[in-house]
Amino acid sequence: MAEPRVEVRRSPRRRRMVSAYREGDTVVVLLPARMTKGEEKHWVAEMLSRLQRSETRRKSPARTSDEALMARCAELSARYLDSLAEPVSVRWVPPMRTRWASCTPTEGTIRVSERLRDVPPWVLDYVLVHELAHLLVPGHGKDFWEWVHRYQKTERAMGYLEGLSAAAGWGITED
Repeated sequence: MAEPRVEVRRSPRRRRMVSAYREGDTVVVLLPARMTKGEEKHWVAEMLSRLQRSETRRKSPARTSDEALMARCAELSARYLDSLAEPVSVRWVPPMRTRWASCTPTEGTIRVSERLRDVPPWVLDYVLVHELAHLLVPGHGKDFWEWVHRYQKTERAMGYLEGLSAAAGWGITED
């Protein structure tokens, strides 16, 4: 992949903060005027990397289709659930009033609220692991949580979702 065109803009008013954004086919990097050429080189590379990571997260294929969600579930099941959780279907659904997602273990179906399309990938992964674990253990007992906690960011993701729900006033809580 070719390096994008970069335009560096220096400002005497800017003291510490460095930022970057796309303007058409150009990446604009905003720097304090006092920075050396060496610091500029470092920060341009750093900001290009950050911008690429940010854009990659937003373009995560799992956000685009039900098929992509199903593929992500297969990856997560293999990684955290010994490939034992095999859903029949996984699909995006209109925002649910009281849940982030739901699973019907007897049918092997998982539904994911469209409210999760814009969360960080690690949060969506937690929700998917949670629902996949329901295919193995229907309730929320000790065995269920042992499966879910194989995903290392479980606690962090639960906190993120709790904060998101509270900030938006949705009243969504963990099952």
